Order: sequence, then structure tokens, then C-alpha cells
Amino acid sequence: MRIALDATYSLGRNLSGVGVYSREILFGLARRYPAESFRFYYRPHRILRSMADSLPANASRRLLYGTPRSDLFHALNQRVDARAGRTVTTFHDLFVMTGDYSSPEFRSRFTEQARQAAANSDAIVAVSQFTAGQVETLLDVERSRIHVIAHGVRVPAIKTAIPRENLVLCIGAIQRRKNIARLVKAFEQMPAGWRLALAGAADGYGAAEELHSVEMSPRKADIEVLGYVPQVRLQDLYRRASIFAFPSLDEGFGMPVLEAMAHGVPVVTSNRSALPEVAGDAALLIDPLSTEEIGTALARLAGDEGLRAKIAERGAARVSEFTWDAAVERTWGVYQRFLI
Repeated sequence: MRIALDATYSLGRNLSGVGVYSREILFGLARRYPAESFRFYYRPHRILRSMADSLPANASRRLLYGTPRSDLFHALNQRVDARAGRTVTTFHDLFVMTGDYSSPEFRSRFTEQARQAAANSDAIVAVSQFTAGQVETLLDVERSRIHVIAHGVRVPAIKTAIPRENLVLCIGAIQRRKNIARLVKAFEQMPAGWRLALAGAADGYGAAEELHSVEMSPRKADIEVLGYVPQVRLQDLYRRASIFAFPSLDEGFGMPVLEAMAHGVPVVTSNRSALPEVAGDAALLIDPLSTEEIGTALARLAGDEGLRAKIAERGAARVSEFTWDAAVERTWGVYQRFLI
């Protein structure tokens, strides 16, 4: 069987959640099913860059232009320009359609692309029940065509035991949707001696307004705006942090929550979108629109080492339910509906 996948978003050092997902599915499928033939397709603006990427022995590199030649095509990031014989599309989120998180022009273009992808797909993979519900209602897709397959997470093979610091960590591109301004305001309730680290590129929609909250904060000296940090530095931050704060307003999944749990950091996150689904009972859930609730949760964890240990222990158990091997196997199961 010839299986084609859109590998466009799997390249680069600074991989987004979509990039991590793409790479895990691409290389995971090739590794798990060595007898099959996989074609990794790259859009024109990425094809040259892909040449530096070493592919598995059962995978070949192709230019994605028009309809891929294959028995099945999997669009890994909710974009299908031309319908293939059998097409599967992964939808990660639709928050651009529902919130003030982008320009009107981008919202219009995104919406049209999402509608086109849904119409051109025989089956849709949604990364959460929340996203599945949005695909069903916003794009008018029959539920029977939607398959929920959650992301996985990589648990560190070796957890270096170093003392944790009085550090609250937040990871993600700084933008309006990530709710940084309210987090900064909530952090001001924390005891003296605690610091807040914001790790992520400051280039998202509304980033300037969010960063203004840092400049105006009376705790400005305790807040680090780190920008994009490479993976090695990120691992170090996870090891040193005592609290992970992720009060996002809207997420189709919320991969940083699982990553923090995998590193033993107790999590405070939102009680809306896909985040309760991902966190389960292994985090303190808050209303992201309430600065008071965010601050109270942070202060509770700061003042109670036993509670931090309890939440971290629950997180460690929670991540065992999310593996990339399971995501790969279930994705293959969707393919089999059309290839048998």
C-alpha cells in the first residue's frame, strides 16, 4: 500500500504542537509498519529544507502539489487543497473561528480552509473530544466521520534530581489566547521570593498588549520574559520549576500540560476548551477569566509543598494514559477502514 502524508509541518528546531504531532505520526508509522510504503509530501516552500532531514528506509520524499499519488492521503494539519482517492485529515483546533485571536483576514482564510478540508475528507481525526465537537458543529461534519485520537507525550528517560526553585513556569507563544496578562496579575498575589518565567516567542496575536502587563506589574523584577528557548533550556526549566501555569483561554488539546506532568511539575490550568479533558483530576482547574481564581490556585500550591507533591504524583499517573505509540496505532486503525 502507498500511504501519503503531509510532512510540511514536521521540519525545524522550533516545532509547534502541530510539528511535534506530525513528526511523531510520520516516523512512528514508518517504524511500526516497516513493510508498508510511506510517501512524505512537502509543500513547495519546505521541499528544499526537507532535504536535510533523514527519512526512514520505507519512506520517500515528494513535492505536495495537487493530488498526491497514493492509496490514501493523510493531511496532518487540517488542510486539503485537492481531494485524493481516500483522504484523512487531522483537525487540531478551530479557535480562530470562535474567538478574537486573529485578524479578520486570517479568520476568513482559516475558516475557508477548514471548510474545504472537511468537505474533502473521508474521515477526520480530532485530537480531543472538544475539537471533535467543534468540527461537528462548526463545519457540519457527521459524527460518524470523526475519530478522536489524543496526542502522546515523551516522559524523560532520566529525571535528574535537582532542587526545585520558587519558580512558576508558563510555556507557549505569547499571545492574547494564552492569557498572559491575567497570569501576570495573578502572580502578583504570590509570596515574596517567587518568580514567574514566560517561555515562548513573543510574536503571537496581541502579544504587545500581553507584554505591557509585565512592564506595568509591581512584580516586574520577578518576571522573566525568555522568548523562544531551545529544547535543552526548556528541559532545564521543567526540572527547576515548582509550579506550571497554563491558564489558556482556548486549546484544541494542550500539549504543554502533559509535558509539565511528565517532568513532575504540578499544573494549574483552565477549566474550559480541551484542557479539563487532558488534565483530568491531575491539575488544579481554574476559570481563566478570573484573575482571583488563578492567583488563589498559585498561592495554594506555593504555600503547600504536600499539595504540590500530590498533584505532581497524579500528573505522573495521568501521562501514562497518553502515548505516541497508541496514537500511531489508532491512526493506522483509521487507515484500515479504507485500505482493507
